[in-house]
Amino acid sequence: MNKAIEDFGRLDTEQRNPRTSDLDALSTADLLATLHAENAVVQEAVSAALPAVCLVVDAVSERLARGGRLFYVGAGTSGRLGVLDASECPPTFGVPPEMVQGIIAGGYPALTGAVEAVEDDVEAGAREAQARGVGERDAMIGIAASGRTPFVIGALRQARAAGAFTAALSNVSIPAIGAHADVTILAVTGPEALTGSTRLKAGTAQKLILNLISTAAMIRIGKVYGNLMVDVRATNEKLQDRAERIVMEAADVNRAEAETALAGCGYEVKTAIVALTLRVGADEARSCLEAAGGHVRKALLDS
Repeated sequence: MNKAIEDFGRLDTEQRNPRTSDLDALSTADLLATLHAENAVVQEAVSAALPAVCLVVDAVSERLARGGRLFYVGAGTSGRLGVLDASECPPTFGVPPEMVQGIIAGGYPALTGAVEAVEDDVEAGAREAQARGVGERDAMIGIAASGRTPFVIGALRQARAAGAFTAALSNVSIPAIGAHADVTILAVTGPEALTGSTRLKAGTAQKLILNLISTAAMIRIGKVYGNLMVDVRATNEKLQDRAERIVMEAADVNRAEAETALAGCGYEVKTAIVALTLRVGADEARSCLEAAGGHVRKALLDS
């Protein structure tokens, strides 16, 4: 047997779970209870990983603040989760789509179908990082439940050689991708309820951690005021309503005042908040925000 395949069988995520060995014999109620009970492990694993996540957030936010980019790279479920998190950043935080990018082995066809063989291509991962011009101002997070996906290793290796900050996110104790990362995040979720199906506990832990990284990094670079998404893009009726409610909350005004301020500020939520709170025009509000590096709280305190 190929040694790499033999080693793969020894990974934490590939072991058989003794707590779920009779899934097919359970009633629906007991089946669901048994499957869900395994999710308790996920919170513990993520909690244990928080110190490493903190290091990654600080490194990522520092680079984003200087105009750098964040790249997630993975294959299969891990790659899809990276693309999902990246795609949600522009509407939530008002950032350009190139600021946070998801790279998945096999490209966008792999989002809806299996393109499994590509994940074994180290050079394909390196080419993706090189094609996107990943460099010293950027950060890359490689995601692999098994900790050994060749595509991810290739991308991380190329990014690191180009001077980028690199991090590895894995669900096994000793991930091979960690050798190519400045920081390694371990969310060890153990054997899956369904043997080897890492879209379950491992995938859930990955999504929680990616949410933490992107949300905390965006807060650090001024995309949030209090707990309000002050850079939300009002691109549809729901988001327009949200923008108005955010301005109402932050500036303590009624909806009519919020609507008027937003209309006068090009529906820039931050600008409307500062303009209303400081009782200044849109241009002066924008100047205050620029001087404060885009942070609403600092703009209000410094004025």
